[in-house]
Amino acid sequence: MESKKEDVRRKHIHLHMEGALTARDKVGVQDFVLLDAYTSESAFVDNLRKRFNENLIYTYIGTLLVSVNPYQELGIYTVSQMELYQGVNFFELPPHVYAIADNAYRMMCSELNNHFILISGESGAGKTEASKKILQYFAVTCPMTQSLQIARDRLLLSNPVLEGIPVGGHIISYLIEKSRVVYQNQGERNFHIFYQLLAGGEEERLAFLGLERDPQLYKYLSQGHCAKESSINDKNDWKTVSNAFSVIDFTEADLENLFGIIASVLHLGNIGFEEDDQGCATIPDTHEIKWIAKLLGVHSADLLEALTHRKIEAKTEEVICPLTLELSVYARDAMAKAVYGRTFTWLVNKINSSLVNKDFTRKTVIGLLDIYGFEVFDKNGFEQFCINYCNEKLQQLLIERTLKAEQAEYEMEGIEWEPIKYFNNKIICDLVEERHKGIISILDEECIRPGPATDLSFLEKLEEKVGKHAHFETRKLAGPKGRKRIGWMEFRLLHYAGEVTYCTKGFLEKNNDLLYRHLKEVLCKSKNVILRECFLRAELENRRRPPTVGTQFKNSLSSLLEILISKEPSYIRCIKPNDRKEPSKFDDFLIRHQIKYLGLMEHLRVRRAGFAYRRKYEHFLQRYKSLCPDTWPHWHGPPAEGVERLINYMGYKPEEYKLGKTKIFIRFPRTLFATEDALEFCKHQLVARIQATYKSCLGRREYVKKRQAAIKLEAHWRGALARKAIQRRKWAVRIIRKFIKGFISRNKPLCPDNEEFIVFVRKNYILNLRYHLPKTVLDKSWLRPPGILENASDLLRKMCVRNLVQKYCRGITAERKAMMQQKVVTSEIFRGRKDGYTESLNQPFANSRINEGDINPKVLQLISHEKIQYGVPVIKYDRKGFKARQRQLILTQKAAYVVELAKIKQKIEYSALKGVSTSNLRDGILVIHVSPEDKQKGDAVLQCGHMFEAVTKLVMLVKKENIVNVVQGSLQFFISPGKEGTIVFDTGPEEQIYKNKNGQLTVVSVRRKS
Repeated sequence: MESKKEDVRRKHIHLHMEGALTARDKVGVQDFVLLDAYTSESAFVDNLRKRFNENLIYTYIGTLLVSVNPYQELGIYTVSQMELYQGVNFFELPPHVYAIADNAYRMMCSELNNHFILISGESGAGKTEASKKILQYFAVTCPMTQSLQIARDRLLLSNPVLEGIPVGGHIISYLIEKSRVVYQNQGERNFHIFYQLLAGGEEERLAFLGLERDPQLYKYLSQGHCAKESSINDKNDWKTVSNAFSVIDFTEADLENLFGIIASVLHLGNIGFEEDDQGCATIPDTHEIKWIAKLLGVHSADLLEALTHRKIEAKTEEVICPLTLELSVYARDAMAKAVYGRTFTWLVNKINSSLVNKDFTRKTVIGLLDIYGFEVFDKNGFEQFCINYCNEKLQQLLIERTLKAEQAEYEMEGIEWEPIKYFNNKIICDLVEERHKGIISILDEECIRPGPATDLSFLEKLEEKVGKHAHFETRKLAGPKGRKRIGWMEFRLLHYAGEVTYCTKGFLEKNNDLLYRHLKEVLCKSKNVILRECFLRAELENRRRPPTVGTQFKNSLSSLLEILISKEPSYIRCIKPNDRKEPSKFDDFLIRHQIKYLGLMEHLRVRRAGFAYRRKYEHFLQRYKSLCPDTWPHWHGPPAEGVERLINYMGYKPEEYKLGKTKIFIRFPRTLFATEDALEFCKHQLVARIQATYKSCLGRREYVKKRQAAIKLEAHWRGALARKAIQRRKWAVRIIRKFIKGFISRNKPLCPDNEEFIVFVRKNYILNLRYHLPKTVLDKSWLRPPGILENASDLLRKMCVRNLVQKYCRGITAERKAMMQQKVVTSEIFRGRKDGYTESLNQPFANSRINEGDINPKVLQLISHEKIQYGVPVIKYDRKGFKARQRQLILTQKAAYVVELAKIKQKIEYSALKGVSTSNLRDGILVIHVSPEDKQKGDAVLQCGHMFEAVTKLVMLVKKENIVNVVQGSLQFFISPGKEGTIVFDTGPEEQIYKNKNGQLTVVSVRRKS
């Protein structure tokens, strides 16, 4: 009988194991190693999406943590969460950054090993936030003394001050992107401190530094065309930075010197050079030079000479040679990069001195490395080459350490090691860094060799030296298909994460990064204390050429890897789900791109090459012992025998598992899932049986106690309620009587009878008023006051209106004011006269609809004497056949140009402009009329997608009144002397532009209901 029951129970378990696997489809698996289709990128992305949709942003790949930025607060970083993960086994709780931090800390304390946590990912993926959460976890959970508390606060606050890399209680900067100081790509900002200083700095400080708040006024801040970004509040960030400076022990003198250097960099960018008759550079306006000299404490004449001349030392004499315009610009930019870069190093050292741990009894550390992930842009330069080389080295380290850890665990458990095939990217690392043969060595040789070295000659040298390498390709070396995708100045490397094409333009200049000796001499004489520490006079005595940027980076990376190799690793890979930083939006294409360049699939393949799951016998038996009658409720023998008895009862097949010395290894995730589902099924049965017995016992016992207690409580409680009711009634009568007296005497002078009533009325009115305050200047509503508060209400109303007016006025920026002025001009011209004007009100005007890069260089050369004020793509209709042609309309200070590729098809000087005509309909047609005396060409017939904007810009440049004519029905335009054309405007079901039978241009617009 018992045997039959056991067979039925075992059958139910196996049925449940097979049928309940689909329940896991809702939220995915919390460890990618448990994916059945672990080689499928689609399965990887699908699992990531499921967890992201359930706000589960963390997932493991073994001990590696994958983090997806949610772009919203999830409430998973509380102190209670920190306490939950403290001291818990790594896989016992769901994946979390706290689990990584706690595991690193426990390993450091128990094994006395140094540890590091490497965090990588793209910008916006949440690397900095992950670093902060780890630091906050250590700050809350680690033992704390007063000195450690101070160091903790300084370390947490140093992040806003530095764009560096915090490592425990010591900060190391491995690569500061100095080129960003003088140049930014489209959509990229300079370092935050510049914008924060301009937005949040006090008026007195800005005046002392000679700065204005508008970042567009400074060349070094406006090249990326995103000086202001909606997601960044520079003014608030300035307050955080100021607070951080005070905590990190910066004196007022330090700050004055530091901000003087930062301001001098902005002034440097605004220095303008001109070429004299001999082709030498001059600085016509020395206004910026004087400010720089004042802020850096140098002589303005010396600085002026150093920026336009170069000192060449012969054996017995010095010769000062003038610089060309190009070399002077290079010298200016090199000075800005050197000053900013060395000041940053000084700042790191200054902060480190405030973080020094004076307790030398503990020797172990946890390093925290926040590094940018693989970079692949449309145009990749020297910076991307360095960053991707760094990621190659770190990927090599990750794979080697993972394989080493796997092999060590197998050997320790006595399980046969099966060699794993993987892509060894050492061949790519050698291609970049090999001595005398690598790309960096070839670049250094090209930088120091005599003769005219150029970026093109460097590319030719690469083709000569490494052209036969399997992972290197140029346009010259590529096949017919690949040749189309590589430019003449580009080379391509096949990285571990895929192909990346690099443009060699600027490689030599950025690798050299030389500061002329003449400028060094000036900076060494600076009275600015910080600058004097950064530029030592001993430097001038050293005649050796400084190492190149590439060599410095390679050496710095080598020292970093030496540090990492000596420590136990943990890894966090950060992923951004979308480019717009929107919560709950999952961009599959972007995610796949990051998975590829973070090397996650390769890492998963290495982790899954053996067994998907391993667990100590004690833990495995403790969790699943209820599935076997022999092990439930207690197993008194060795854990290994108990586990073997359990898996035999469960029906594990030999190929599904291996038994080690201390652990069980399960090969397939489905085996583990089946065991877990069986446990869930058994739990319900066991719990129901235990609960039934226990509850009946407790119920009988509690019933007797409660019945006796209830009788006694009822008697006492009734008496207490009666006494309490009497007291409340007496109190209510007293209060009501007092308020009736107060109401009767409310208009009398303040006295004890009406004092409380008047106070109550005042308080009640003020409390109600806060919910009825007007929201805007135009809102005239106001809560009606009681008679005794009419004067106070009037005063409050005036204060409120004044505050709303001030708030509205402060919100209007200079840029918006200029745009509103343009909108006023548009209103004067088109309001009530042309369809579509109302819809255009909410559309902001742009400075230009064409970038300079979109204009042919030949055209730019032809109009180089005039400044381009506005440009927009247009369609030009021939005056005779009305054939549509794509053109560009470019407005300068003196004339309007109609441009076709590299030709100026028509120049219309504003003095010869007779007027502008457009219809009253919704079309984009405008006709620029010229005087018949203009012998070149007739009127220009154009169609523009931004007609209101283009006409407004033209009117403001021409500065003539009443030149815009809004016509109805048709208009005449001048073709040639004695010959005119006609444009007919009409409405219809769809927009059309065609030549009618009468030879007239007919423009059909759709009239929409207003």
